[in-house]
Amino acid sequence: VNFAIFFLQYMSGQDQLFFKLFGLVPKDIWSSFMIWQPISYLFFHGSIWHVLINMFVLWMFGSEMENIWGRSEFLKYYFLTGVGSGLIWLLVNAGNSAIILIGASGAVYGVLLAYGLMFPNRTVLLYFIIPVKVKWLVIFLGVVAFLSSMTATSNISHLAHLSGMAIGYIYLKYSHYWKGLSINFRRKVVNIKSQVEERKEQRRTMLKQEMNQILDKMNQSGYQGLGDYEKERLQEISQLLSEEEKKD
Repeated sequence: VNFAIFFLQYMSGQDQLFFKLFGLVPKDIWSSFMIWQPISYLFFHGSIWHVLINMFVLWMFGSEMENIWGRSEFLKYYFLTGVGSGLIWLLVNAGNSAIILIGASGAVYGVLLAYGLMFPNRTVLLYFIIPVKVKWLVIFLGVVAFLSSMTATSNISHLAHLSGMAIGYIYLKYSHYWKGLSINFRRKVVNIKSQVEERKEQRRTMLKQEMNQILDKMNQSGYQGLGDYEKERLQEISQLLSEEEKKD
């Protein structure tokens, strides 16, 4: 998808138009409500090398993570780190209307962090030449991103890189906690639904009991033997029970 979008973007010759519409632009998020930008910015890249390097790293480290986690979990993690890093960058640069953030780097750095935590002692060839353990590569890139984010002398968003790694670390470190919260939330929702159903059933039972009492009286003395209130009440109960059955 990233390569396809880059190809269309390149062939159109309208890079800047695409970047303003689909990149992450602080002034447009706040003023024009372009709420798709925190997601769409991940799919646009500034140059062929930008998309090639990002996709190479994603393939190299992300393929194995996807095999381990499964596609849905991997995509959830990818977009969590990608969108999350974009939102952090957006908050930091809220007052700067002259910059645009594009590229999947935040998500790719998140994937790289996950791979480093999963396989810290694996060896990769840096620049296809220098053997280095993954944990040292991840630490080095994290330190570079942190130090670079302190300055504004580069067009590369090191803050987004650092944010992607930080979000990934927090998510993976405390994923059991978030899953616990999710389970508790779902359990509470189920409990609330069961309580609502229980109350509805109790109310239905009481209505049926009241209706049976009126019907018993009617069997003994006939419909004319019912008082005006009992006649109206019998009609109301019948209508209420009929409406509840339709809802169910």
